[in-house]
Order: sequence, then C-alpha cells, then structure tokens
Amino acid sequence: MGQTIYQVDAFTSVAFKGNPAAVCVMEAAAGKNWMQLVAREMNLSETAFVVAQDDGFNLRWFTPVTEVDLCGHATLASAHILWETGMLEPSQAIHFHSRSGLLSARRRQNIIELDFPATPDKSAPLPNGLAEALQAKPIYAGRSRFDYILELDSEETVRRLQPDMTALKQLDVRGVIVTSRSSSPEFDFISRFFAPAAGVDEDPVTGSAHCCLGPYWQRRMQKSDFKAFQASERGGEVWVRMAEDRVLLGGEAVTVMRGELND
Repeated sequence: MGQTIYQVDAFTSVAFKGNPAAVCVMEAAAGKNWMQLVAREMNLSETAFVVAQDDGFNLRWFTPVTEVDLCGHATLASAHILWETGMLEPSQAIHFHSRSGLLSARRRQNIIELDFPATPDKSAPLPNGLAEALQAKPIYAGRSRFDYILELDSEETVRRLQPDMTALKQLDVRGVIVTSRSSSPEFDFISRFFAPAAGVDEDPVTGSAHCCLGPYWQRRMQKSDFKAFQASERGGEVWVRMAEDRVLLGGEAVTVMRGELND
C-alpha cells in the first residue's frame, strides 16, 4: 500500500473554488527531501504533511519549491480530512504543532475555525520598484513578519491588478498582500496575495495573510469581526475574528480527490 493523499478545496463550500491543498496523513515522519518532491509533484500552492503525536499532530507545509512557516488553507484542509475520515470525532478539537507554534482547529457547525498567531504589520517604506511592479500607487504600505501589505484606493483597483511577477520575485519577503475596503455590503474588505518568490504567483485564498489583514483592518475599522473575500480567479471567503494576539480564521472545505502515492 502506498501513501494516501487527498486534495481539498479550502475556504469554500463548493468544489473547484477556494484554494486547493494536498494533505498527507502519515504514520511516521518522512524526510524533508521526499516531502518537497511530493509537493513539487502535486504542484499546488501548498501540500501539508500530518503525523500524529502524543499531544496532537505535527504539521508541515511545502510549496512546490520550499517549506513555509505558516499556511492557513492547508491547515484547514488537514483538519477537514482528520474529521472527514473519522480519525477524530467532529466534537474533538485538533492541536497542530508547527514552525509557528501551537495551532488549533475546531468545528462550528459547517465552519472550521483555526486559531493562529497574529502577524501585525508596521508602517514601512515602499521598496523600490514595488509600485511599478503592481502598476498601482498604494495609500498605505507596511511590512509584517512575512509579507508587505499595501492598501489600495478601491476594490476595483485591487481586482484589476496584473503585477509583474518577475519584479515581485526580487523582494526579500515571502509575498505581497494587496487589500482595500469592499464595495459590497456582504464583505468588510477584500485582498489578493502574490508570492512568486515562494513558487506561487497568485495564491487563491491565503489564510496566513489574514493573520496580518485582521490586525490591519481592526486598526482601520475599529472592530474585531470581519467577513473577507480574497479576489483571486477562484475566490474564497474567510471569517476573521481578532482575539488579542491571536486571529481566528473560519472557512469551509470540500474534498475533491483521494489518491495513492506509489513511491
């Protein structure tokens, strides 16, 4: 028998929307090189590797080109698989040990809620060439632990961006978050996320980016609960709730594929 692998669309209630992630739940830890090769073979923005341990699960995430410190949609996908396959009861909370510390997941009816560390930004000078790469002039620029965050003047501006990925790849950060207030009453804010340096030109829905977006819009809007939309081609909805230095991220997930790795 080979290693079972699942593909899950996260931050969506319907297949072929949201952000696809691959999930391997393994009996024992695998070597980093093997995990990177699997992630490259899957060619999704993230592949998650899950191993049970006494007090929860070890969780690691890989893009097609590198291991990353934090990933929201592949964590949501991993929790979804652990419950859907009966490895845990839906009433049981899940504790993940990761490179970003202890993360947890709980079910709230159809919504999976992730408890993640906040990664607030600080105002920062706009790097040379960034505005030109985006072909847009931000009204605010900041930098978090992982990314630049740029607020643009409107949802329309965010949606029509066609960045120069080669130029963005030269930045010394994981990626660039662009955001604005939503023009629709259904959502509080929208965003897009570009990370060509990590092997992902545009990520469809980025949970970890909302660990920065949550604190940012809390400052801007003076509230703590949000419904957000990531305006990629696939699109996805994220519920965001601030809890001091933590961010609670909510979303749904759908399994679209189950397969077996032969190597």
